[in-house]
Amino acid sequence: MSVSNAETGVSRVAPAAKPARPPLKPVSNPKTATGYHRLRRLIQLTCFLIFVSLPFFNVMRFDIPRQRFYFAGYELWINEFGIIFFSMLFMLYVVVAASMLYGRVYCGYFCPQMIFSEASLNLEDRLKRFINKRFIKLSVPQRQRLAGVFFYLLLVLASVFLAFVFISYFVEPRDLLRRLLSLDIQTTAGVAGAVTTLITFLDFAFVRQRFCTTICPYGYLQGMLGDHNTLIVQYRDQAGADKACIECKKCVRVCHMGIDIRNSPYQIECIHCGECVDACEDVLGRFGKDGLIHYAWGEKGELLSDKRTPLLKRLGLRDAKRVAVAAILLFYASGLFVALSLRDNVLVKIMPVRASLYRIGDDGRVYNKFRLTVANRQSRDASVTLSLNQLPQAQIQLPQPLQLQASQELQMEFEIAVPPGALPAGVNHFEIVSHATPGDDSTTAKMTFITPNERKQ
Repeated sequence: MSVSNAETGVSRVAPAAKPARPPLKPVSNPKTATGYHRLRRLIQLTCFLIFVSLPFFNVMRFDIPRQRFYFAGYELWINEFGIIFFSMLFMLYVVVAASMLYGRVYCGYFCPQMIFSEASLNLEDRLKRFINKRFIKLSVPQRQRLAGVFFYLLLVLASVFLAFVFISYFVEPRDLLRRLLSLDIQTTAGVAGAVTTLITFLDFAFVRQRFCTTICPYGYLQGMLGDHNTLIVQYRDQAGADKACIECKKCVRVCHMGIDIRNSPYQIECIHCGECVDACEDVLGRFGKDGLIHYAWGEKGELLSDKRTPLLKRLGLRDAKRVAVAAILLFYASGLFVALSLRDNVLVKIMPVRASLYRIGDDGRVYNKFRLTVANRQSRDASVTLSLNQLPQAQIQLPQPLQLQASQELQMEFEIAVPPGALPAGVNHFEIVSHATPGDDSTTAKMTFITPNERKQ
């Protein structure tokens, strides 16, 4: 099409009309169209609050100085090592089972290293933007140095706090706080806190996600745990002229691990965080198209977002192996719960002291000595009362009831006295019954009482 200019008589060709762009699809929140970013932040915040809270409420803590292990509200003593071992093994089995079903979801959503590494990166980025916005009169190198000073200062404070919480899993928090305020670097707890603070600072200042790709064995273990039904993050697109990817590379820019998910879903660096899923949905959603990156059950399996998939399969129970793993996990949890519920909250142990078989008092009564150990393995005060069965006219030479504070242990020796002639000569079998309150727990210990073969006249 030509256009003529009346003044100059020169004709020119009008530019061709540009092809119409596809209409943009309005989205309510372009940054998180699918919401995995928001979901990760919510889960990570919840995990952080749990991490900080557990040692202060004794939900899960190993008190090394007092030789106690706190788990799910129970106080386990070191002589209950069997339950402690199976409790730790259960938590390990949960992580392994989750890896088989859901891939590296632990790395992307629950791992403390990843949570604090991303928090460190976000803090550094926000400080740089704040300094660049508020101190525009300074030169670029000056703003960078100022941002670095603020970042490392805040990171030191955060490292002290995180180290304090971590050591609180092994030392009573109030005692640890006293050591921290006195700048204790001489005792074991003080040295451990100082070393943990230094390691935490170096980790989140310089190492960060490099730990996941170079040191952490979990990523390498994933290759042995996953199979064709394990949940992965996958890029699916057509080849040739039907290719829908517009090469915006946003999925690469948002990746915390610096990989291109389009190359392979099985890259060792991929933590299945879903940030690339949100990025692709964000960009292509503006053009009215569906994203090309999805959570999928294996390389050829259904998409996680497919509502037509049966509920059990959507939960990850996609074959007999996974059903068996879930059943074992449920059986293990039930057995552990039964073991914890059947344990004695107040442990009473009684043993005879046979350095001498018996003692005859001035009043003619026969005395046998016993050793008593009472341990209050709960977080409230308790009282214990002892009584005798099958030992007529016998008396326990012990002030009762025994009062025990929370987590207190008592060891003592006591005697049982029997009037002369009340029992046959020799060995007499009887029972000592202990009754603990609150809880009304009773235990029975079978004992023997020895009397002389020849009695005094």
